[in-house]
Amino acid sequence: MVNGVPVRLNYERWFHIIENHDDLASYYFEVLEAVENPEFVMRGNRGSLKATKNMGRGKWLVVIYREVSKEDGFVITAYFLEEKPKGDLIWKR
Repeated sequence: MVNGVPVRLNYERWFHIIENHDDLASYYFEVLEAVENPEFVMRGNRGSLKATKNMGRGKWLVVIYREVSKEDGFVITAYFLEEKPKGDLIWKR
């Protein structure tokens, strides 16, 4: 919630994420934490944002989300990377 916008992760989205990225199955709360308290946020595609959190040992969690309004946002997907993500940085802790 870098911009103070609450971001939701509903069941349908979570199911989509773990269906396509089964390595995230036990990381539900970490996905929410990455959006709530990211290390940095980058600009994504088509107005989305990428919240990024270091998980240790060269493992990075990236959560793609969209802020629809000042009162609502939602998670689109999430995945792990083995190297620090690169992109257009818009916020850093």
